[in-house]
Amino acid sequence: MRNKCIALLLLLGAVCATSQDRAAPNQSAKSYKIAQAGYTYEFPRDYFNHEDFQTEWWYYTGHLKSSNGRRFGYELTFFRQGVSRADNSHPWFVHDVWMAHLALSDINGQHFYNEERLNRTGPGVAGVDSQTGIVWNGNWQAHIAEHEEDLRGIAGKFSIALKLIPKKPPTIEGPNGVSQKAEGAGHASQYFSLTRLTTSGSIDIDGKAYQVGGTSWMDHEFFTGSMAAAETGWDWLSVQLEEGTELMLYRLRHADGTIDPYSSGTYIDATGKSLFLSAKDFAMIPVSDSESKWLSPATKASYPLHWHVSIPRLNMELDVTTPLKDQELTGNFGPSYWEGAIDVRGQRSQSPLSGVGYLEMTGYAKAGQPVLPR
Repeated sequence: MRNKCIALLLLLGAVCATSQDRAAPNQSAKSYKIAQAGYTYEFPRDYFNHEDFQTEWWYYTGHLKSSNGRRFGYELTFFRQGVSRADNSHPWFVHDVWMAHLALSDINGQHFYNEERLNRTGPGVAGVDSQTGIVWNGNWQAHIAEHEEDLRGIAGKFSIALKLIPKKPPTIEGPNGVSQKAEGAGHASQYFSLTRLTTSGSIDIDGKAYQVGGTSWMDHEFFTGSMAAAETGWDWLSVQLEEGTELMLYRLRHADGTIDPYSSGTYIDATGKSLFLSAKDFAMIPVSDSESKWLSPATKASYPLHWHVSIPRLNMELDVTTPLKDQELTGNFGPSYWEGAIDVRGQRSQSPLSGVGYLEMTGYAKAGQPVLPR
């Protein structure tokens, strides 16, 4: 669902393409495939690159806890944006540009760390190698195999080294193998998730190491286009409930404040069976009191940090809050947005529910809005 960095990547792609005359005939998005119903997913093939589609990402988030109870959230993401499909095998020809984000939420320490990087495809720089199973950008990498994944990320003040073991098969998001984002051909993505990965490893903050364990979530999307012009942002969440079920929901916002009817989600039961949820099946509403909003000191954007989710079809009511308000990413390479660790409490058919997850909110900070020093 995540389109947050695509505007910048498209701009960079256009600059790269126009600087190479041989790329010009192929730089249009029309030379790429669009996401459509009926796509046949195949694993492990679909864990890796899809060069026929212009945009692609691998998205990892998770909740971890050390042996002494210290809580962390983390995010590691890799974005690929196609620049040219020209038939040029020179190792430095720019076919794609790559962005990556690495973030750590130190819940107990009430501190949010994040870094970003932008690279072009090139030998040892950034890319995907399905033969070795690696997606990487510099020394940030995901080593992907069907029964185990390894994540590595080294930043200035923190690092992660994690092993992820999937407990459920991939969940295909959307009916007929396509996640529709708006009316019309091309406003869609091919989208699958690994909704529960048992996670173990280490986190290092300022030279202090923590051995941690917990759960992670992985999203992989590939598409060309996707969002419609009237859509100005979205609110997306993933939830892992202690009862062994998961939930993904997103609502797409229009400029006039209305919600796009193609907003949707998925419920995954304890066995891994998924149920598609249309916009009519759920309500995801921000709680409107002033205590539930957070004003960013960097962008002056106001983010709703308390949400109520109602899913009558599942007899489910959930309240979503965050243990750390400041989880806004305000880097140099894309629009500012809030994405961070959340806590979930509620009930289903009078039985209590609890869990954790991640919430992403885009479009609250105005495009082009300067980031103020903290």
